[in-house]
Amino acid sequence: MTDPARAELEVDGVAMVRLLGPQDRLLSTLEQRFPDVTVLVRGNQVVLEGPDSDVRAAERLVRELIEMVKNGVDLGPTDVTAGASILERGQGSPAEVLSQAILTSRGKSIRPKTMGQKSYVDAIDHNTIVFGIGPAGTGKTYLAMAKAVQALQRKEVDRIILSRPAIEAGERLGFLPGTLNDKIDPYLRPLYDALNEMMDPELVPKLLAAGTVEVAPLAYMRGRTLNNAFVVLDEAQNTTPEQMKMFLTRLGFGTKMVVTGDITQVDLPTGASGLQLVSKILDGMDDIHFARLTSEDVVRHSLVGAIVDRYTAYDAQQQARRYTREQTDKKPAGPERPRRKR
Repeated sequence: MTDPARAELEVDGVAMVRLLGPQDRLLSTLEQRFPDVTVLVRGNQVVLEGPDSDVRAAERLVRELIEMVKNGVDLGPTDVTAGASILERGQGSPAEVLSQAILTSRGKSIRPKTMGQKSYVDAIDHNTIVFGIGPAGTGKTYLAMAKAVQALQRKEVDRIILSRPAIEAGERLGFLPGTLNDKIDPYLRPLYDALNEMMDPELVPKLLAAGTVEVAPLAYMRGRTLNNAFVVLDEAQNTTPEQMKMFLTRLGFGTKMVVTGDITQVDLPTGASGLQLVSKILDGMDDIHFARLTSEDVVRHSLVGAIVDRYTAYDAQQQARRYTREQTDKKPAGPERPRRKR
C-alpha cells in the first residue's frame, strides 16, 4: 500500500476566512467533492492528505479558489463545484473563467458562475440574437439583464426593453381590479426587482419615465421597429409561434435580442410553444445562437439541480411509455379466427 500524498498551501489570514466561507461551508463542499482527501486547516496553512491523484486535483482547485479570492470574488459553494468541473474537463482556469464580473452594484458582483453561464454570456457578446434555454435557477434572465445594463452603461445601446408574455391577459386578468398596468404588473414584477438589484433604485424610476428603460408585455411589441436597443424577452416558452415570429421581426439596426425560457414549463393552453418551434427553424443560422443550460448550471440551492434532474428523467420515462403505446396501437390486428358453424 502506497503512502498517502500530502500537499501544503499557505494562505494569508483574510484570504483564509473568505476561502473557508461562513461556518466553513466551502471547506465542507471541498470535502464532499473529494471524499478520500483529508482537509486540515492550521493557522494560515491548508493541508491535504489522501490518494495522490485526488490530492493533486484538490490542490489545483484550492489554488484556483485562492486566486479567485485575490480577484475579489465572494466565493460560494457553487464556485467550488463549478471550479472542480472546469478543471476535470480541461476547460481552462476557473480563476479566469469565473472571475469576470459583468456588473458591480452596491458592492455585489454579477458574474457567470458556471462554464455554461460563461458560454451563454460570451454568446451574447458575439451574436445579435441569443436564445437562453434551460431550467429554473440557471441565471438565464438575470445574466441577460446584467448584459443589458452593462450595454446601456457603456453607451452601446440607447435603451433597454424588457418584455414578457402575459398569457392570461385575454381572460382571467380581466376580473382583476385596476387599470391594465395594474393587471399586468404581477407578470413584470420579477423584471423590476432585478433592475433594482442591478441599478441605483432611485435612478430606475427616472429611466422608466424617460423611456430609457421600458418594461412591457409582449403584446405591446406589435407594429414596432426596435433600433439601438437591448431587448430581453423572458418566459418565452409561453409565446405562441405567431408571437415569437412577431417579436423577432421587431429587430432593428444596432439592436441585440436575448430570448430566455424553459421549454419544460409551458403554460399555454394549447401547449404549442413558439420557443420550441423556433429552435427547429432558426438553429444553425449565422449571428443567432442557442445557449442550452442544464442542471449543472443551476446556481440556487443544490436541491434545485437534483429536482430538475428527477423531473427530466420522469418526463423522459413518460415520453417513452407514450411512444410504446402509440407503436402498439399501430400494429395490425391478427387474422380473425373463423367461427364454428353450429
